[in-house]
Amino acid sequence: MTQKQSDGAGPSGPQPGGPEGGALGHQRSGGPFWRTARPFRALLVGGVGAASLAALVLTAAAGFEQPYVALAFCLVIAGGELARITLPGNRESAPIALAGAIAYAFLIGLGGEASHHTAWQVVAVVALGVALGELPHVAVGRSPRLEDVARRVLTALLLAAAFRPLVEALALTGPSVAVALLMTGTVALAWALDVALSAVLRAERLRTRLRVALRDEARAQVATGGAIASSGVLIALACTVTGLVGLLVFLAPLLVSQVAFRRHAEVRRTYLETVRALSRVTEVGGYVENGHSRRVSQLSHGIACELGLAEAELLELEYAALMHDIGQLSLREPIAGGATVLASPREQRRIAELGSAIIRETGVLDNVAEMVRRQCEPLAGDGDEGVPPLGSRVIKVANAFDDLVGENGDAERRAAVVERLRMDTDREYDPRVVDALSRVLERR
Repeated sequence: MTQKQSDGAGPSGPQPGGPEGGALGHQRSGGPFWRTARPFRALLVGGVGAASLAALVLTAAAGFEQPYVALAFCLVIAGGELARITLPGNRESAPIALAGAIAYAFLIGLGGEASHHTAWQVVAVVALGVALGELPHVAVGRSPRLEDVARRVLTALLLAAAFRPLVEALALTGPSVAVALLMTGTVALAWALDVALSAVLRAERLRTRLRVALRDEARAQVATGGAIASSGVLIALACTVTGLVGLLVFLAPLLVSQVAFRRHAEVRRTYLETVRALSRVTEVGGYVENGHSRRVSQLSHGIACELGLAEAELLELEYAALMHDIGQLSLREPIAGGATVLASPREQRRIAELGSAIIRETGVLDNVAEMVRRQCEPLAGDGDEGVPPLGSRVIKVANAFDDLVGENGDAERRAAVVERLRMDTDREYDPRVVDALSRVLERR
């Protein structure tokens, strides 16, 4: 195998993977819903959808309690859903909508008048508000991730089911320390359940380990979760005394926080897009095949998820995989087909070191530069530095595979290349990484 093939059907996959993009392990199912590659997601969306429809029917039949209050919260939830944001890690969040949903689930009174709406009415109002807020997004082609929408409705359902019966049983009519503690404990439990649920969905989507996904989700949601939960509780308590004025007053701080979160997400997204643009310089210059860096990045991400890397490590790996060939810009003559796997070890080492030096100039990507520098080393390492970082070993396997297969290699060729890589696992390639590569390719 000395050159790439261009015939046959290439491996399919989503657009750039990694923490900011789609998951390489995600598959579309063309069969019945019970054969989907993500059964837990299908169960969640179907269950929440059925519960929302039942709540709407039952509430409409019985009539809305305090309809003007329900309308006010419905509009707030719709506005919050309309202003939803995408946070790092490709996480959709609607802080204002969720805070409004929490507040309505906890509402025990309004300006001195007791509120007796049922848990079913809470679910109906939240589901209707979410649907109204998502309609403009759908109209312009920005369809939401259904599992994230379902999680927001499910959170309101759980809070209402746990808290509304207590309101009637304990005859709660006004704010107190006990009521505040009860709300805080209930929303904390709901947040913990939501983190666990999102971790299961993430593990299912990325095909990574549940323990890793749980840790990533807890870290990612602690800031937003605290802000949203506290705002929801404060709104519910304030509305008891001030009426609907409290709804507007206590949403203002959350609105400021949402703007800050949005800016942070945009900075992260711009940074990644800059790295992706930089990675295309080698393709535009004719040093590597078009799409090579993207394919290596996708493949590295899928392998890393199989191996259980955390989200921060996945992001660094994506940067390194995108820029792993940037050292080729220093070559006088491009390598044939851009396949560094066919170059001499000395040439590979020179390309890796030059690429690492370029990346270090940024001053903030030292770990990425180290991964790039050691990507060509054998399994046992080169010299006294020991075994290369796992990210370097992943890039080495993903790069070699794409160099030998290219964009349009057929299934037989892909299998042959994997076997070739297995033959060198005693000295060149990490056998765990090659096994993970094989599993990723099987899912494709």
